[in-house]
Parts: sequence; structure tokens; C-alpha cells
Amino acid sequence: MTVGSDSGERRALVLSLIATAVLGTGAVLWGILSGASVILFDGIYMLAGIVLVGVSLLAARAASTAPTPEFPFGRHGATPLAVGLQGAALLATLVYGAADAVSVILNGGSGAAAGSVVAYGVVSAVASGLVIVVLHRPARVSQLARAELVSWRAGALLSLMVAVGGLVAVVLDRRGSAAAASYVDPILVLIASASIAPMAIALLRQGIRELMEAAPAGELNEVIAAAATDAAVEYGLSKPIVRATRLGRRLYVEVDFLVRQGDWRVEDEDRVRRFIVDRLDSTDHEVWANVELSTDPTLIED
Repeated sequence: MTVGSDSGERRALVLSLIATAVLGTGAVLWGILSGASVILFDGIYMLAGIVLVGVSLLAARAASTAPTPEFPFGRHGATPLAVGLQGAALLATLVYGAADAVSVILNGGSGAAAGSVVAYGVVSAVASGLVIVVLHRPARVSQLARAELVSWRAGALLSLMVAVGGLVAVVLDRRGSAAAASYVDPILVLIASASIAPMAIALLRQGIRELMEAAPAGELNEVIAAAATDAAVEYGLSKPIVRATRLGRRLYVEVDFLVRQGDWRVEDEDRVRRFIVDRLDSTDHEVWANVELSTDPTLIED
């Protein structure tokens, strides 16, 4: 990732921080004044995100620092750690919201004004949509911005559910079913929690996988395999043994080839390594590649 993309990542995180603070504070006040637990839940969900954005900013700063004797490979582990924390905190917020909703149901429902719930849902969904549009581009190359994008998508989904549920409550109330309408608010919280939970679990899983040095998933893994295979074809090498993992913006790649003794020199190995690194530059990662040409199969076997 280039310096420009680092700057774009920080701008995206600062924007998310400001938007979260403004919308979260407004939602909490709106929820308290209207008595709508779903709005209050949304506000708490967003305000909790302020701490997480702050963690992401610290992680971005740590990951961009140069290696030191104490951290010879840099601090790129801060990125998946921040992503995992974001997922864990989001899950905790959902558990809190669901527990509160069950309590409201057991106590006879909510007396929130349905019209106020609808208005909030529309305003919040539009605001979240604007933030999503701005975050879309930096999220393509930044895992931290991507985590924020997922969080805002979850918030937009929750807001849409709030608006739809508010409309249902309005209809029920006008048809003389005020008792049923009082349960719409807490039921919305339960539905929203169940809908957002997969996003939170995905973030948590991503962070844990990277910290455990799992192989990159999806298209990135295919690009790495293709680069190694192309190098084998280009230089007439054997089938490569490829090991790779991603840690934040850092992409670690090890490619081993079995060769005959006396056929290859150090500069030949350098050319193979450069070929693979050049192919991986398009992934927008900082590539740390190690290419080994060995005559001993026991040194490169899986």
C-alpha cells in the first residue's frame, strides 16, 4: 500500500469517527426523548463504535511505522487485532440489545411513539448511506476502512428496519391494535441483532484468522498461486510449494522450488523472486517474498 493510500485510510477513519460521534449522540438523545429502545440501542451501538474507530486509528498508525530492533517485522499485527476487536465489540453490543429487548417484551412492550421511530429510521439510514458511499473507495485497499464500512452497513440495515417497523406500528395503532404495536419496538431490536450478527462474526473471524497466520482467502490466494505457477513456467522450474499469509497490509509469501544440483545460481533465484514480487504488486499489499531454490526436498516439503 502506498503513502497515499495510508493517508486515505486515516481520512476515512477520521470521517467515520466524526460521523459516529454526531449520529450516535443524536440517536441517544432521540431515543431517550421518544422512549424508543430501538433508537437508544442504535445510538449506543454507534457511540460504542467511537472507541473502536479510535483503536483503528491507533492500529493504522502502528502499522505504518518502520520496523525496529524490537519489532523487526513492523507492527502490522495491529490491523487484524483492531478488526477482531471491532467484531467482538459489535457482538457484545448486539447481545446487550437483544437482552434489553427481551426485558421490554416481558414487561409489556414499549410505549414509544411510532411516528418518531419512522422519522429516525429514515434520517439515520440516509446519513449512514452517505458515509458508506464515502468509505467505499478506501475500503478496497484498507482492512480497517473495510471494517468501518461493514459497521456502517450494519447501522444502515438497522435504521431501515427501524423505519419499516415504525410504519408497521403506525398501521397497527391506527387499526386499534395499540397493544400489539407496543411490541414492535423490542421485536425490531431482536430482528436487527440477528441480522447484524453475521457481519460481526465475519469481522471477528477475519481478525482471528490473520493473527493465526491463516492463508489468504479468495482472490488474493489465487493471485499468489498464479504468480508462483507463472514463474515456474517462465524459468522452467518444478511445481512450486507456496505458503502465504496476510497480516494487515503486509503479505508474506514463501515459494519453494526443487532444482537439480549445479544448475542454478544465486542471481537466478533473485530473478525468480523479482518476477513473483512484480506480479504481486497489483494486490496493493506490502509484499515480503522469500523464494528458495533447493536441491534437498526435505528442506521444502510441506
